[in-house]
Amino acid sequence: MSTATSDVAIVGASMTQFGGRDAWVRELLAEAGAACLDDAGVAPENVDHLYASNMASGEFEGMTGVPNALAHDLDCLPAYTQRVDQTSSSGGAGMYAAWQSIASGASEMTLLVGGEKMTHRSTSEATDVIASLTHPVEYKHGVTLPSFAGLTARRYLDRYDAPRESLGKVAVKNHRNGVDNPHAQFQKEVDLETVLESPIVADPLRLYDFCPITDGSAALLFCPESVAREYTDEYVVIAGVGGATDTHVVHERSDPTTMGGVVESGRQAYERSGYNPDDIDVAELHDMFTILEFLQMEGLGFAEPGEAWRAIEAGRTERDGDLPINTSGGLKSKGHPLGASGVAQGYEIYKQLLGEAGPRQVDADVGLACNVGGFGNCVITTIMEAGA
Repeated sequence: MSTATSDVAIVGASMTQFGGRDAWVRELLAEAGAACLDDAGVAPENVDHLYASNMASGEFEGMTGVPNALAHDLDCLPAYTQRVDQTSSSGGAGMYAAWQSIASGASEMTLLVGGEKMTHRSTSEATDVIASLTHPVEYKHGVTLPSFAGLTARRYLDRYDAPRESLGKVAVKNHRNGVDNPHAQFQKEVDLETVLESPIVADPLRLYDFCPITDGSAALLFCPESVAREYTDEYVVIAGVGGATDTHVVHERSDPTTMGGVVESGRQAYERSGYNPDDIDVAELHDMFTILEFLQMEGLGFAEPGEAWRAIEAGRTERDGDLPINTSGGLKSKGHPLGASGVAQGYEIYKQLLGEAGPRQVDADVGLACNVGGFGNCVITTIMEAGA
């Protein structure tokens, strides 16, 4: 057993194809986990802790005990196993838990696998499962996350005199990035007219302002930096991580256009890492809805309140801009298998920092991932840097 360390590295990563998959969650998790171990060159029996990030295998598939089954499938026995559920931020919460397990000295090799199987259920059924995370009073009245997004988007556009087109440009950008991601659910460009004329879902947001329902998985392998050097010269270090919770009832927030969980988790991650917003070279943000990209940019200090839309208009967040955001295609194009999304964000930052992102590659030494649960109910922000 290792001694406590603050230098936590990631030595392996994998991501499966996102989209409609003819496989159950247990199979998806095993696919990503095996690929991650193979990527790192680490034998399954060397895994001390195995975490499975998953929101709703019971609700979607009637399956429980997923981490235990996964340890069997991957031949990681007798590793300690744990399921990490923090709604749609389960993947980010898994990254926090895996970081803690290494930093505390409890584990010397921790495998995190995130995944979800959703497409076998209808859109209304999947939406109902996701909506169950809202407050019972809101849930009883049929309030869903898309309705929160529409109300917040309307408030933002009116308050800051932002053009509706700026939200559409988030979708256009992220679809363009997704074309170069072989794992993305949607590998096709869309134009602004298509976005703005797509069917209304929650006014002013339309179909192309929302991410799809997705199957998929991703995995990351964590260890102390000293151990990482035994396996490879190419690894990434967790520079800082932070997690926070906002009000369960969204309408109790003093300002719905400010995501308190984003602000606080970002503050913690910046403080732990010693970095500030100007140091971030690339970011993966939780664009479940296009408006969330604006709110996270502002909450993380990449733009002043009410100014994120101007950054979009100016092209700052494009791949050739000064702060590329969602080079993976984001949830919008890549897809959003709930438990996998935060882990897949980590996968993209890992690839970018190692210079292995192919046509998506940008110039980056420091990256940030922000994974949001619900409508900002819980948030994890992780800052990563290339290993020395």
